[in-house]
Amino acid sequence: MATDYGAGYGLDAHAQDRRHRLPAALRAPIEGRTWRELGYVLLSLPISILLFTYAVTMVSLGAGLLVTFLGVPVLAAALAGCRGFGRLERARARGLLGLDVGEPEPLRMKRHGFMAWIGAVLKSGTSWRSLLYSVLHLPWAVFAFTVAVNFWALGWALLTYPLWFWIFPMYAGQDGIQLYGDEHHRIYLDNPFEITVTAGVGLLFTMATPWIVRALTMVDRLMVHGLLGPSRLATRVVELESDRGVVVDTAAADLRRIERDLHDGAQARLVNLAMDLGLAKEKLREDPQVAARMVDEAHGEVKTALQELRDLARGIHPAVLTDRGLDAALSSVASRCTVPVQVEVDLTERPAPAIEGIAYFTVSELLQNISKHARATRAAVEVWRAGNRLMLQVVDDGVGGAEVSAGSGLAGLAERLDAVDGILVVDSPVGGPTRVTAELPWRAGL
Repeated sequence: MATDYGAGYGLDAHAQDRRHRLPAALRAPIEGRTWRELGYVLLSLPISILLFTYAVTMVSLGAGLLVTFLGVPVLAAALAGCRGFGRLERARARGLLGLDVGEPEPLRMKRHGFMAWIGAVLKSGTSWRSLLYSVLHLPWAVFAFTVAVNFWALGWALLTYPLWFWIFPMYAGQDGIQLYGDEHHRIYLDNPFEITVTAGVGLLFTMATPWIVRALTMVDRLMVHGLLGPSRLATRVVELESDRGVVVDTAAADLRRIERDLHDGAQARLVNLAMDLGLAKEKLREDPQVAARMVDEAHGEVKTALQELRDLARGIHPAVLTDRGLDAALSSVASRCTVPVQVEVDLTERPAPAIEGIAYFTVSELLQNISKHARATRAAVEVWRAGNRLMLQVVDDGVGGAEVSAGSGLAGLAERLDAVDGILVVDSPVGGPTRVTAELPWRAGL
């Protein structure tokens, strides 16, 4: 989460700093988080009783009516109700525990209608996980409620024990003697050690109770996140669908770039070459010297067109990468950079061809950025393997200030890496240096 350290850093921030000077153990009993978590635990008991009663009653009724045509709709209604309660529980956890759990996958209905809705509810994993939460949460809520209330009541009762001698001296026993004066009210105690020890024990319980409640709510967080949140499989499917869209868009953009380069570059030169050769053919008999000069110019155009085609082919997939691997391919790219580049590739074997190609184009684009924008005097490229991941790092001593912002080349590069479960991290303070680290899976699909 991004934090603005400049705006609004006034009296409130200084007051917060002064408050945080207190040790966490002394601060915990009076923090708002502690009271919200305690409120969550106290509310869990009545809510879990309602959830358990509804779930068990409706599921039992639906199971008993399965011999008739009403059983399946009742069971679907039970599961739908549990899904609704799950939505409320996620909202309660968000408000009191600060736990932001994503919405689970919606019902997938192939067609409209009541029967299609019933089938979608019964086949949804979210429905059954919500039912499981409704059943399992009651015993845990009873345990958490009992522990929290007892520790909280015992701690505060013992901590305020000396006040009972002041407020209710008649209940203090023979050790408390009440005297009244005109301006003050005093209590003389025969055994102050007992009062001090009792209050000290109460203080320990009071300071420990917030951490006990926090530990209890950690279990609630796990239950809400695991049973009421989106499943890992569904989340992974959504990520893969998003990555597939990025890959398709990237491939389409590459095809458009290749078409544009062919149309504006090599194709235009070949058209001009054909026209020049046609003119040279006509001039061959009339003026051989002019024709020879035109042929010589056409020969230069052929060389230029061939060089553009080689560059275009290298941009699609360089032959040196296929034949000799990343070390030779990256050295070739570094030789074309406008600043000296030190290349170090520490790999005992080659990664998957697709990953190898992505790594090559990542380094190539980063070196192009250095040539165009960094105003650096030197750069370095390092490639190594860490477990089942391929690591890349490109460093330059330029002016810095590079950001992965929307619309930038680095943002597009980050999207390409994300499409194959890769990561791009940019560390580029203003004034430099810039360090870009990329992480890729060693094999496709890992």
